[in-house]
Amino acid sequence: MSATDRNKPEHYDVIVKPIITEKATLTGETSNAVVFQVAKSATKPMIKNAVEALFGVKVKAVNTTITKGKTKRFRGRPGVRSDVKKAYVSLEAGNTIDVNTGL
Repeated sequence: MSATDRNKPEHYDVIVKPIITEKATLTGETSNAVVFQVAKSATKPMIKNAVEALFGVKVKAVNTTITKGKTKRFRGRPGVRSDVKKAYVSLEAGNTIDVNTGL
């Protein structure tokens, strides 16, 4: 294994987990898209390659957003939740991903 192979992130390092919320489910039903939490360093081409390799589907587009962490109180002291990067992955017609089943 060369040094470039060790530094290159694997597909499971890019996609952290699927996001299953009411908004994400509605997005999936209306526009044939799936929402994933991804690594903050992940780029759109990396996300596209990872989804196509892991799920065997054809990706049409990838949109990303970074949600800044909220300030909350933990045990009476102020703290900050970590930032989260989300990827809205639009799929080609005829392709679907069932996020309720495991990988």
